[in-house]
Amino acid sequence: MPKFNYVALDARGQESVGLIEAQNTNEAVGQLRQAGYFPTSVYEEGKKGSASAAKAKKNGAVVAKAKAKSPAVAKKAGNTANKAVKPKILMIFTRQLATLIDAGLPLLRGLMVLEKQERDPVLKATIAKISDAVQSGSTFSEGLAQHPKIFNKLYINMVKAGEVGGVLELVLIRLAEFQEKAQRIKNKVVAAMFYPIIVLFIAVAIMGFLLVFIVPKFEQIFHDMLNGKPLPALTQFVIDTSRAVKDHFIVIALVTAAMVVAFNLFRATAGGKVAIDRLVLRLPLFGDLIRKSSISRFSRTLGTLVTSGVPILQALNITRETAGNHVVSEAIGKVHDSVKEGESIVQPLEASGIFPPMVISMIDVGEETGQLPEMLLKVAEVYDDEVDNAVAGLTSLLEPIMIVFLAVVVGTIVIALFLPLITIIQTMQGGS
Repeated sequence: MPKFNYVALDARGQESVGLIEAQNTNEAVGQLRQAGYFPTSVYEEGKKGSASAAKAKKNGAVVAKAKAKSPAVAKKAGNTANKAVKPKILMIFTRQLATLIDAGLPLLRGLMVLEKQERDPVLKATIAKISDAVQSGSTFSEGLAQHPKIFNKLYINMVKAGEVGGVLELVLIRLAEFQEKAQRIKNKVVAAMFYPIIVLFIAVAIMGFLLVFIVPKFEQIFHDMLNGKPLPALTQFVIDTSRAVKDHFIVIALVTAAMVVAFNLFRATAGGKVAIDRLVLRLPLFGDLIRKSSISRFSRTLGTLVTSGVPILQALNITRETAGNHVVSEAIGKVHDSVKEGESIVQPLEASGIFPPMVISMIDVGEETGQLPEMLLKVAEVYDDEVDNAVAGLTSLLEPIMIVFLAVVVGTIVIALFLPLITIIQTMQGGS
């Protein structure tokens, strides 16, 4: 049976050279593809000849062309090196790559396919750089590590664990599911906070418009028609507020801007971050929602990492960095120190006061039975439902509160302007 020399790429994009027996070239290519390789050159042993030389020349020209294009690609990637990619775009990329690899397509080929169809310029240039790195012999995780602005440590370490365990497609599927669930929870929390912010903004805008443009006109009417008679206390308060806003608008704007800057500077300090995050967890209405969201993120991140084969200490470090709340990060840091000393993770979680008894009990059972990753993912599922219920309850509670708040703000000004009109009408009736 004829023998064929081949050059092929494996699932990690690394080049492999060898010899295979087959009836013809097509059968050799088929055997290589069934074995999970992507053949780049297949020729019968001892019959390379002039045709093979021509093919080699052509391949050399292709390589030269790729090298000629690489500066442009590098320049494009360099221009986008410090730019990030939206989570939704990265989530779609991960899901598509997981689907392609799960379908049997080699990693390098999958990256090339996604590069061609990607519309986001930053991610397109990044995929090109990762493809070049993989084709040069680097692993996929090493290529990802060159772009920390786009791929965080969680992403990189999960891919690395998948490469080591030979289950890259499974890890990418888990990573895609993780991103989808995390994005869904984040959207729900943002939506719950977006509604009151919009209503508050509208209330302030309406109040500002009334105080600056409407109240001064009524003040002049009252002055002309009441001939200096005292105004009701509420009306006088609204008029004094209107004068203050109108006469000292610049001062108020500067003070507001200074408060915003001071808040941002305070938040930039280590102590400020902890203080603000601790205050956020204690907020009425919103604190419980944020706490449940943080517990869900902690459980899903740690469970997904450990399930994917990342060592527990490394997984705890990554979870701490991606916690999103510094109070929760400190608690996870204490868990890391406890595990490092060979102790349980339950005691520091319980001592933090953040995690409720039900979560502590489930993690304790998971640790004792050796099913900690599965139990963490179960906790994440439970708290996903808790976040859903909290968002629904918060929305139904905030709607009447915001409506009443808006009515009180606008109604107070309207009533204040209406009260002197009663006196004016009584004066006119008495005069007639």
